[in-house]
Amino acid sequence: MKRWIDLRSDTVTKPTAAMRRAMAEAEVGDDVFGEDPTVNALQERAAQLFGREAALFVPSGMMGNQIALKVHTQPGDEVILEEASHIFNAELAMMGAFSGVMPRPVPTERGFMRWEQIEPLIRPKVYYYSQTTLICLENTHNFKGGGIYPLEWAREIIARAHERGLKVHLDGARIFNAAVATQKSVRELTEGFDSVMFCLSKGLGAPVGSMLVGSREFIEQARRVRKMLGGGMRQAGILAAAGLYALEHHVERLREDHENAQLLAQELKKIPEISLEPVETNIIVFTLQKTPAERLVHALRERGILVHAIGPRKIRLVTHLDVSRSDVLSAAGAIAEILQR
Repeated sequence: MKRWIDLRSDTVTKPTAAMRRAMAEAEVGDDVFGEDPTVNALQERAAQLFGREAALFVPSGMMGNQIALKVHTQPGDEVILEEASHIFNAELAMMGAFSGVMPRPVPTERGFMRWEQIEPLIRPKVYYYSQTTLICLENTHNFKGGGIYPLEWAREIIARAHERGLKVHLDGARIFNAAVATQKSVRELTEGFDSVMFCLSKGLGAPVGSMLVGSREFIEQARRVRKMLGGGMRQAGILAAAGLYALEHHVERLREDHENAQLLAQELKKIPEISLEPVETNIIVFTLQKTPAERLVHALRERGILVHAIGPRKIRLVTHLDVSRSDVLSAAGAIAEILQR
């Protein structure tokens, strides 16, 4: 069987043998009745790690984000978020389709809004205006090269938003990458947010699932919305066991992914055709000066290397637990050879 070097995303990771054993041995029950002990243990562990009252296991990060939007808003409200954010660009306009809210996107250079950019966009309390009720941040930023949200900027936004009676949600799909890179706890990085979503199925390596954390009242409402979306899972402990294993065994190893990303970036910098964006965690984004992105994607696929085009001349590469140092060097060599030809 051909072995691929898959750099398209950290969502492509396969569960390790030890994780599979944990899944096979998981004690299960009916989670819709709140009776799955492994799901309950995962939710308690997530709440503990983030310093929150409660947590909810959901099938996907998108569902987690959309549940939060539904709970925090009313139809006709506006949500302020960054122009390149995942919620705005890659969640099928569900904020409008499901929650009936309008996005108010803010353009930025690196994907991180400041309060000075947000404040002028908050709607005045006039009855014929839609009302701003929610601000969404993203850490790390998916489409901006895995950049880490400056903590002081985020804290200022949270404080000023709360003064104005606004909620703040964090799309923290890769928040553990930010924690490992900054050597800060996820609790410290997410303090003050009204809700946080994080993924188990990306760098942490679980096959399925994400988590929502927040107050007990928020999670009670979120559970109801999860059911509305068809996310009431039954013997979900088989999946939750993978998440528990990931939280206990796969967090610190994210450092290896970051090191591999830095190695890959160093090699790519040697290629004149490539303009590389800053690399902070496990995501590399670069622009091709002349070559169409899809042409490079196709040529690499023929060599057994999978990468993802995110624009006409823009490529995204993501390192993860199924990508080794030698894989990174092989990919960089192939890219250099193809572009030189």
